[in-house]
Amino acid sequence: MDIREFINNYVTNRSHSLFASDLATYSEQIRVTISGAKALVIGGAGTIGSSFIKALLPYRPGALYVVDHSENGLTELTRDLRSTHGLYIPEKYITWPLDFGGEVFAKMFRREGPFDIVANFAAHKHVRSEKDPYAIEGMIRNNVFSNRQLLQLLAEYPPRHFFCVSTDKAANPANVMGATKKLMEELLLAWSAGLPCTTARFANVAFSNGSLPAGFLERIARGQPLSAPLDVQRYFVSPEESGQLCLLACVLGRAGEIFFPKLEQSQMKRFSDIAEDLLRTLGYEPHHCASEEEARKMAAERKPSDKQYPVFFFSSSTDGEKPYEEFFTEGEKVNHERFQAIGVIEPTTLPDRPPIEAKLNRLAALFSEGNIPEKSEIVSLLQEVVPGYQPVLTGAGLDGRM
Repeated sequence: MDIREFINNYVTNRSHSLFASDLATYSEQIRVTISGAKALVIGGAGTIGSSFIKALLPYRPGALYVVDHSENGLTELTRDLRSTHGLYIPEKYITWPLDFGGEVFAKMFRREGPFDIVANFAAHKHVRSEKDPYAIEGMIRNNVFSNRQLLQLLAEYPPRHFFCVSTDKAANPANVMGATKKLMEELLLAWSAGLPCTTARFANVAFSNGSLPAGFLERIARGQPLSAPLDVQRYFVSPEESGQLCLLACVLGRAGEIFFPKLEQSQMKRFSDIAEDLLRTLGYEPHHCASEEEARKMAAERKPSDKQYPVFFFSSSTDGEKPYEEFFTEGEKVNHERFQAIGVIEPTTLPDRPPIEAKLNRLAALFSEGNIPEKSEIVSLLQEVVPGYQPVLTGAGLDGRM
């Protein structure tokens, strides 16, 4: 099955990129900015990071450095790029399996820099990853504290463009992940007076690594049942579109700006509908089971020739599940006119650093050496320091589901 064709036909319902017109309009400005540039992509082995790289390369950067904590991911990225017909890859192409918040990364940055373009996609992105104090501390350190360290490095060797990916979950956050991304946005704004910081909030990336739709493919490959919420609707962009949006934000954005895709509510999709469309595209007919156990039993007993495929759909009841999606909030200054398919949240003022530093210091004190706070303590402090954070707490986690 051609997964790109499936995404176009059944998920985004677009035969061409949402951003094709804006890319065409600004193609010369993008080319001039990127041609010959020295680019560093952090988290470049993930779905969005690798899509950004593929959007970047046709404009012929002079050098490309890629950092990711996943050694296997970097290996596959390189194999993918080297196996793509007609794709330009600069002679100076280097990958490193490093933690961007660690000492080795700082050594590399100071030795190999400065860079013209720095784009950061390294992040905890799943609500699943906030189940207890250990997981939450790891998320905060990665999404917030490591970005502060990166900004301090960038101040030593300022790039012409710096981009750090955000999420629509940062708009009126309902979970810790969204709250950490909102904090990250505030951090970028506070540094934007001296650094060209931009970011983007966007929809779910269809079939991205670790996503529920990508999990459908894994389950089918293993002959396991599909499971999805019935009542969760989300906006989707294709992997290609995710990279293009980030490239446009990185290259065309002004300091402190947040880009987002212009999508209508009618374009939202349910995960359960994607599961059924996928099965029918592969020649199966969904068989609705009343429980996870029934679905597992049917999957274990079905023969390869059986066309009925077990699915279990349920009402969502997990922590942090926001019932709707939004890209901007009341009070944010939004420009809908600058681009055809992109809205831009423009900063009304660039805040001073001391207030955001004070917030981060309060969080750091909570995680001081040897201290293991309760999840409730962390959530309570985040509510104090993150504007608009209203946690949705049900006591149920995604690890309890298939």
